[in-house]
Amino acid sequence: MKKKIIFIILFFVLLTSLIVTLYQENADIETLSKYGSRGSEVSTIQEKLKRWGYYNGSVDGIYGSQTVAAVKKFQQKNGLTVDGIAGQNTLAAMGITSNSSSGSSSSNSANLDLLARLIYGEARGEPYTGQVAVAAVVLNRVKNSSFPNTISGVIYQSGAFDVVADGQINMTPNSTARKAAQDALNGWDPTYGAIYYFNPNTATNKWIWSRPMTVTIGKHRFCK
Repeated sequence: MKKKIIFIILFFVLLTSLIVTLYQENADIETLSKYGSRGSEVSTIQEKLKRWGYYNGSVDGIYGSQTVAAVKKFQQKNGLTVDGIAGQNTLAAMGITSNSSSGSSSSNSANLDLLARLIYGEARGEPYTGQVAVAAVVLNRVKNSSFPNTISGVIYQSGAFDVVADGQINMTPNSTARKAAQDALNGWDPTYGAIYYFNPNTATNKWIWSRPMTVTIGKHRFCK
């Protein structure tokens, strides 16, 4: 009799544990923005994708078919799983912090990776200081009210960087680019506050020449 009671108790304990686990998994799924989701996070996703040219619909906070298609385009462009769901990795790449406890670390990791990819695409042939400088320009723009307020927003702003347009942003960065990105994130700014840079040997835009120069590093001239 006692064995039967113990067995019943163990059965209910295991059943309760299974129910709790399934509930937590479903809760995690529900924190993701996907088709049918509504709310402020969806609006933020739409605003960013619209600003970057992936989304042409209205910013209504409703995760419909147009939003799914736009998210898929963004994911494909950034080497993410193309499923149309704004999970933690996709949100981090957009510069949106997830509500989950791991959101902050995921966002930090995504920022480091994105900066490293930009550095590798834009300045892999430059001296190390010049690679840090490219990342510093991005971070200076984040702080400047004239630019988007996230790293991903700055990098994917329309026309901002050639490597986004030609796809080099999706190349795998080397360890030097990653180290340069980390140094910039840690506060090193060899540009003295610059928000632009260009190669004087190839630049054809007359406007960029009018910007006050702060420093020249390698082939790039940095300016405000």
